Amino acid sequence: MATRTWENLQIPAPGTYNLDVAHTHIGFVVKHMMVSKVRGSFGEFSGSVTVAENPLESSAELTIKTGSIDTGVADRDGHLRGDDFLAVEKFPELTFRSTRVVGHSGDEFTVAGDLTIRDVTKPVELTVEYGGAGTNPWGQEVWGFTITTEIDREEFGLTWNQALETGGVLVGKKVKIEIEGEANPAA
Repeated sequence: MATRTWENLQIPAPGTYNLDVAHTHIGFVVKHMMVSKVRGSFGEFSGSVTVAENPLESSAELTIKTGSIDTGVADRDGHLRGDDFLAVEKFPELTFRSTRVVGHSGDEFTVAGDLTIRDVTKPVELTVEYGGAGTNPWGQEVWGFTITTEIDREEFGLTWNQALETGGVLVGKKVKIEIEGEANPAA
């Protein structure tokens, strides 16, 4: 892979890289009944990263098909696709567009950007851990990353909930987003 050394990291050469959907997982975690966690993921998405000559000027974008949400429980997935949550008929996509790289320490970068869910756009900060670069056994260049952040779903209009007899609510407000992935040079 065409890499270069930057601040003791072997990073990809400048250029545009597309997410490898076969090797990328977009997941989330939310509290359930105040006592456990529910995990889910989105199966349909596309995105790219443009690595700049100065890596701190790089940019990224991601589009997720909301109807591809999957928690492993059909009834729950149907509820999440409905108007109480993602309203996939009205809002078929959620998007992220970076606005700037805030800073970095070693292989960890902080990326600011705009997240849009249900036509509500809010600024968020992502923690991006650069995983390294290489060439797979079939000669394709790849580089990897882990992205994490936490959002308050109610800020995006996802306010449905149900009070519990024991106190608290059925669905937590905070949603942890976890993305593991790889990117390849754009064709």
